Amino acid sequence: MDAAVLHRRAAWHDECVPPDLVDRLLALGHIEVVRGLASAEDGDWFCARAWARLLAGRGELDEAVAVLAPYVGTGWWPAVEEATRLLDAGGRGEEAIALVRPFERDGERVALRDLALLLARHGQGEEAYELLVPHLTDRLVAEALVDVGVGLGRGDEVAELLEARLTPGNVCPRCGTPQCPGASVEPFNAVSLLASVREQQGRTDEALAVLRAYDFTVVNNRDPLAELLVRHDRLDELRAYVAGEGPWEAARQLAEALEARGDVAGAVDAYRSHGEEDRRHTSYLLAQLLARHGRGAEGIEVLRALGSAEDWIVDALCELFAAEGRAEEGLAHLDALKARRGQEEWELFRLRGPLMAACGRLDEALAEASAHPEGRDPYAQQWLAHLLAEAGRPEEAVALLDTDRLEQTRVLAPLLIDLGRVEEAVTLLRTPRPRSRHRSRSATATVPPSRREDRALVGRERFLDTSGVADE
Repeated sequence: MDAAVLHRRAAWHDECVPPDLVDRLLALGHIEVVRGLASAEDGDWFCARAWARLLAGRGELDEAVAVLAPYVGTGWWPAVEEATRLLDAGGRGEEAIALVRPFERDGERVALRDLALLLARHGQGEEAYELLVPHLTDRLVAEALVDVGVGLGRGDEVAELLEARLTPGNVCPRCGTPQCPGASVEPFNAVSLLASVREQQGRTDEALAVLRAYDFTVVNNRDPLAELLVRHDRLDELRAYVAGEGPWEAARQLAEALEARGDVAGAVDAYRSHGEEDRRHTSYLLAQLLARHGRGAEGIEVLRALGSAEDWIVDALCELFAAEGRAEEGLAHLDALKARRGQEEWELFRLRGPLMAACGRLDEALAEASAHPEGRDPYAQQWLAHLLAEAGRPEEAVALLDTDRLEQTRVLAPLLIDLGRVEEAVTLLRTPRPRSRHRSRSATATVPPSRREDRALVGRERFLDTSGVADE
């Protein structure tokens, strides 16, 4: 077992059973398969993690730690992190601390954070504080410092440190000069953390003043000012913020808060009253809200009014047409778009399949897809396989896919599992593939999980998926 190999497999979901399929195997009762893969000589990390968690949940902590021991022995941080978590949750905090300390000394930033939080939980907060302070410019460390410092009653000291980071003239973290165009606030979330200190101290008005005084970063589509107002039930202030300079993320949080309180009409108004500059975002969210409350027909009109040919908008509109039993209208909408644009790229063409299937024209949809210029592309083949599987024709879906293509393996394996061909699916998933510069779209990371920076991202991918970084 090798740390570099474990990392590559976990990062790319390559030569292993990925976490969603491990969960599926367990749900279908294939526990022995998961247990066997967990103890495989070359390791299968997601199986080992799931099996260890299952054992720990049964109260068999020693056995759980033993499952993880070969992985921990490679020095691979995610395995150490998982073993530490299980030990701490099982009441063996000192062992957890001892396990993490060598990695903190080696400069692993996540280990530093985790060690400090462990120490604080086990009555050694002052040591934790001293460990964290020198690394304030690191986002993860700074977040931990806020929690540790406030817990020790040293919140004002932490606030002073963060305020210093917000003072003009900070140097560029790369070249060390304040004149560099790259000079910026580090940590990037210093404003939100300063507000968090004041909130945890019970000084909510000061926390709000901080967020109003400085530019802050919106992360994972969550506006920190809006979140703070929601947490303290200050919805009138949030309404004023949304009506003024608040971004679409704030309108979303106001609508979510009102919907959770049963005020659907207020949630609808929150989206409708927001500025035109974010109309696509708020219209998409409004349509989803209306559909959740039995008003899908209104949602269709909201999206239609955009007149957008962007695939994520048209995708949502076609889903509503299908859900409302209006698949033929959905196809007519796609026909109108095609006529207007003079062409139909695969990203829009693929939306025809589910609508045609809903009209009882699945075979026609398959024939048209095969004739499309991009219809023989591997990803088009995956789409066709999904369409067949959803129509109750999994055997045809399996026959369509190429077992030699990694990106198709991730579609093929679940189909095989559902057909009861578990050993075949596992063998396929764990078969080594030729290494190449081009990775499949199933990949989730390009660097070790402990090195990733989940800064605020823009673009429709981040908008449509707000769950944050997956726990993988």
